[in-house]
This record gives sequence, structure tokens and C-alpha cells, in this order.
Amino acid sequence: MLDNVDPFIGTAATDLPRAHGLAATWWWPKPQVGNTHPGATSPLGMVSACAYSGAYPTGYGRYAKNTEGVPEQMFDRLQASGFTHFQQSGTGAIRKYYNYVRVTPMVQPLDDLGQSWPLEDERAEAGYYAANLDTGVRCEITVGEKVAVHRYTFPDHHSARVVVDLSCGGLGIDLGRTIPLRAQAESMGHGRAQGTVVMEGIPLSVFIEVESPGWRQMLWYDRRLIPGGTRLDFDSIRHTTLRPFGMLFMGPTRAGQTIEVRMGFSLRGCDQARANLERECGTGQDAFETVKAATRERWRDHLGRIQVDGGTPARRTVMGTALYHSLIKPCIADDESPNWPDPGPYAFDVCTMWDIYKTQMPLLSAIAPDRYTDMLESLIRVCEEEGNFPIGYRMARGADRFFRQASALAHTALADAHALKRPGIDWTWALVHMVDDLRRLYGEDFWEHGVVHPITHTLDLAYAHHCTAQVARALNDHRLAADLERRSKGWINAFDPSTGLLKDSEFYEGGKWNYSFRLIHDMAGRIELAGGDRAFARMLDRFFGYGCEPVKQPGRTPDPAEMAAGYALNRFEGLNNEPDMEVPWAYHYAGRPDRTAEVLNSALTWQFGTGPGGLPGNDDSGGLSAWYVWASLGLFPVAGQNMFLVNTPAFERAAIKVEGGEFVIETTGHRETPIGVEGIDRDPAPQYVQSATLNGRPLHATHLTAADVHNGGRLHLRLGPEPSTWGHGNRPPSLSDPHPKEQR
Repeated sequence: MLDNVDPFIGTAATDLPRAHGLAATWWWPKPQVGNTHPGATSPLGMVSACAYSGAYPTGYGRYAKNTEGVPEQMFDRLQASGFTHFQQSGTGAIRKYYNYVRVTPMVQPLDDLGQSWPLEDERAEAGYYAANLDTGVRCEITVGEKVAVHRYTFPDHHSARVVVDLSCGGLGIDLGRTIPLRAQAESMGHGRAQGTVVMEGIPLSVFIEVESPGWRQMLWYDRRLIPGGTRLDFDSIRHTTLRPFGMLFMGPTRAGQTIEVRMGFSLRGCDQARANLERECGTGQDAFETVKAATRERWRDHLGRIQVDGGTPARRTVMGTALYHSLIKPCIADDESPNWPDPGPYAFDVCTMWDIYKTQMPLLSAIAPDRYTDMLESLIRVCEEEGNFPIGYRMARGADRFFRQASALAHTALADAHALKRPGIDWTWALVHMVDDLRRLYGEDFWEHGVVHPITHTLDLAYAHHCTAQVARALNDHRLAADLERRSKGWINAFDPSTGLLKDSEFYEGGKWNYSFRLIHDMAGRIELAGGDRAFARMLDRFFGYGCEPVKQPGRTPDPAEMAAGYALNRFEGLNNEPDMEVPWAYHYAGRPDRTAEVLNSALTWQFGTGPGGLPGNDDSGGLSAWYVWASLGLFPVAGQNMFLVNTPAFERAAIKVEGGEFVIETTGHRETPIGVEGIDRDPAPQYVQSATLNGRPLHATHLTAADVHNGGRLHLRLGPEPSTWGHGNRPPSLSDPHPKEQR
């Protein structure tokens, strides 16, 4: 899949062909931009690096902050004032993002630092980014797990320079700048320097080596050189007192001369930053190609864990890039926690669980199980140190700023990991924290009353109680398990029996229709509350726009009346927003997997494409891209229930490398279909599963256990052009099933 990756997908405003058929009835309220960046990254690594313009939200590109419709432009061109480190991937709605330690190659005086120059001839691949500044400098960047290496090719000049700005951070939008609280910088001579800045309460250290024979180096402050100075210390910095500061290396260059800048990072001081640099770059010269090759090999390994056969070139590009975007976050850095001294994994940029728990985390569990376990171990340690499982966790100290989105989401991942018998986790200790976390914030009211507003938190907490009960029961704490399971039945308190929908409440994005079809732990009871299979399926049909006219999407700066009219449709928001991601599979529980096939066929055809505008909305740390990967494989993980739902895949054959070997999804009767960017002018007819076998045995159900997938095996699907009765009578399990039945 490595050769199919295009890091530029999602970096610009959505630019997809006009949808036809079912997809044309879906309405998108969220920003129509992927919010990805094309910078150099390493699989789940600590460091990223990219051209910096200050634009929202990654620091790359040209867009201003927006929360709905087509994004407005801050700049009329792609530009950069240098190259920064630590970027988010695909997220939105947060004002500050990293972009620390800006490196700027210059042939101008230091007074011009901060000016932006046009970017030309951009190139990007997994682990590598390059562009020309119109100052005549060719800029290339690669990263390792904890290092970045820059290579600048200069024109002929009597006084070229590389400027490192330690004070840089955040974005160039209102209130978007990140100001260091404290800092120190030291010039050590012989092309070496180091420094530490405390950003958002976290100390970030960097050790720098610049391969520039004959060049001078010195510190600078407020764009003025400090000849002979070797150290700067700032004990307290405020917005009103901040002046830029850092290091500078300068000297003459001949045309085509390259300067290499090697940077090791750590959250535990300059000595560890130096050790990280030496471990990945060695102690010799010319580390760029070494680091680039090592990172490319890591990407080849990770992206090679899913292989697909067939598919048009565009579909393969979208698939390869989706897998790539799914493996950028979270950052998992061994032995780098700034908040506790012990060795072990430290995961940050879990931003946010609301975005990734349904799709990306199960993907990591399947194809990167060791790193996934490290992430869970880190979350348990966060809970131990800070008192709760976070909904979002960044490289920053402070309260969990995402708690309004959802509650108790880590419980789903922990329950799935325990069901798979993941080693390396003290499950008795994990259960202690799972139970305690259920009583924080909204959980306290749920514990006492069985319902809490916003009403979606009632669903979250009921579900988390169910997930925790499974772990307690497996650990033989049956009294605790029974109490938790009893409380998990409080999901019903969130619904209005007269409508079959959630009760009126406030909603974090979307409305009650968007949240009413979540795949809860008792879908049988949920469907009965709605009036049975047919009534539930009719509600889903209405939600997905069957028989409805096409809608107009919000444009740039849509007015409130336009947005209110869109929300009043109570319509599927496509893959533009997180709450709807799992809803297409709700049909499975009503015995209508054919409807799931139709919705997914429309989504995969019209909502994803090649090119910078190829995503329908924020990629959200890989949550959206992981959705695309699963949908293309014909599987969907039901997070927290140790289960996968089965549907028509987009490729003739696919193979997933899992712990047990290889899980293969193969088809008979598969028909290749193009995607919207390939010029089709109609909705291609979906295909439907006619029958299935698992490891040669008939599979009459539309679901598998997670163990079926993780242990390896072979799923064979016979496809056809018309709906069949496959899966109509054998539903996925639910809490209220009177007698648990065999899956197959």
C-alpha cells in the first residue's frame, strides 16, 4: 500500500463530484475540509514536521478557523515562514496546536524572520516532505520516531543562515499563539545547541546538530544577535513580555550546497533528547538518507499489514492514503512521560477518543497490537496519575477539555482488549480505574438517577457500565458485574417510547436523530422500543434519505437560517461528522444488511476521492480514514462488544495481517466499480451478500467475533446484484436476548 499513499489528500477544502442517488440527499453541517497536512511523519511516532504558515488547524495551508461549511482562506497562496514540529492530523475546533521549534533557512537578514514566502514544487510521501521557498532554497524534511532531519539546498550567497526559533508555537489565528512559560537555550559550539521550552505546562527539549563546516553559530533575542553569548534563560514569560529567541547558524554557500540540521526531541530533558538523536541518527554526518530510509521501511511494514487485490487506481489511492492517515496518531513515545518518572509508554494526541474509539482504535488493535496495548497502558497510567480516563489527551497539562463530547469511552477499548486476552496489562488494576471513572463528572448523576443530560452521556455511561461488567465477570467479581450490568440497562431512560428516538436534550453537534441509532449493547431492546424491525428500518430509511430529493450543501460562511433548515432535515450527515459513523450498520440488527450495502456503496462512491479535496470532512486523527478502511474491507468493529459486522467489501480480495496470521476476505462475483472522481455520472448499483462461509463452514449470521478476525482465517462472500435473505434471521447478539444463540 506504500506506493498508493498521497499525503496531500485532505489538505484542502472538499472538492468532490456532485453526488448522485442516495448520497445526494445527505447534508453536511461540519467543515468541508480534511484538515490533514502533508508533512513528514512516522507510524504512531512522536515527531512530525511540516511547512508552517500558521493556518488552522495544523499550521499548514491557507485556511482560517471554521466550524461549518466551506472554510475561508487566510492566505491566497500556499506559503511558509519556516518548518515546525508536532502537528495534529485532521482535527478541528481547537484553537491552539503545537508547531513548536520553527526552523527557517534564510538568505535574508534576521529582521525578516517570520515573513512568509510562497511554497513551490511541493512533494510528499510517507516519511518525507519537500518544497521550494521562492527565496531559492530547496527544503527537505524527514522524521524518525523522536527525531527530525532537515536538508536545505542553498543558492550561491555570501551569508546564508539557518534560524531556529524556540519561541514559536500555535497558530496564526486569534488567540491561537502558544506562549512558552519558561525557556532556556544554549549554544555549545561545533554546530551543536540545545534548549527547553515549557509549552502548555509540558517541557519540550531539543538537541540540535547542524552540519555546516566553517559557519558561525550564536544565540539571538528579539531578532538581534548575541555575539559571544552561550546561554539564554527565561524564568517567567508572559504574552506581554515575549520576544522571539533561539539559535542561528550562518556562513557563505555555493550554489547547490546542502546544510543538514539534525534534531532530537524529548519530554524529559536535553540529555535524553541528545540520546534520542544519537540512537536514530548516529554520530556521523549525512543522517538524512539513513533516517528517511528507516522511516520509509517502518511505513512499508505498517501499510503492508493490509493488502487488497483489484480496485481502480483511484480507489487504491484512497485506500492506501486512508490506511496511512489511520496510522499517524496517536503519538506513542516510550519512556517520555513528563508527568511521571517511570519508564514505559506515553501516548498523547489521543485527540479525541470521541473521534477514534469506534474505528481507529479497533484498527490499531488488529494490525498494531503491541502499540495498541502501549496506548491502553498509557491511558491507565493517566487515570492513575490524574484521576480519570481522558476523552482527549494532548501534549499539555490541564483539565480534559473534551469532556463535553462524551463520557467513559476508554472502557470500550479496554473491554475489547480484555476479551482478546491482551497480555501486558494488569487487568485487576485496570478494573479498579474503570469502575472509579464511571463515577466522575456526568457519571455521578448517572449513578444516582440512571439518566443524565446531555442525553448522549446517558448512552455513553450505560454502555461503559456494560463494558466494565464484562471485564468484572471475566475476573470473577460477579457481584460487581451484576450491579454494573443492572445499571447498564439505563440506556432505555434516554429514549422517548412515543417516538422511538432519544429524548429532547442538548447535543454535541448533530441532533437526536444523529444519535438515536447508535449500536448500543441491547439493540434488540432498542428495536422493540421503536416498534419492531419494520418500524425501526423505516426510521432508518427516513434518516438516510430514501425517496428524498437532493439537498444543497452549506457554502462559505453559511447563514444561521441555512444551517437551521439543514439540521431540520434530521438527515444522515454522511461521513462529515462522527456521530453518524456507525449508523449504516444499524440495519443489520433489523435483518436488513442489504440496506447497509446500499448506504455504504453510496458513501464509498461519492464521499471520498483523490487530490487535496478528497475528504468530506475533518479526518479527526484518523477516525474518518479508519472508517473508510473498515468499510472497504466489508467489516465494521462494534467497539466494546468484541464483534465485527460483515458487509459487501469494495475489493475483490483483502488480507489483514493479525496476531493469528492472516485474515482473508475473498469474494465470488465481485464487480469493480469506479468512484466519483473517475467521472461516473450515476450511482453505481450496489452488490449484496448472497451467502458466506467462514473457514469453509456456512456463515448465516452477519457478524463475527473479534477473535474470529484476530486469530486469522478466511471469510468468503458470494456477491450478487439483488438483495438476498442472507442474515435476515440471525441477528447480532444483544443484552436482552432471552437465550444467547450461536453466531453461525
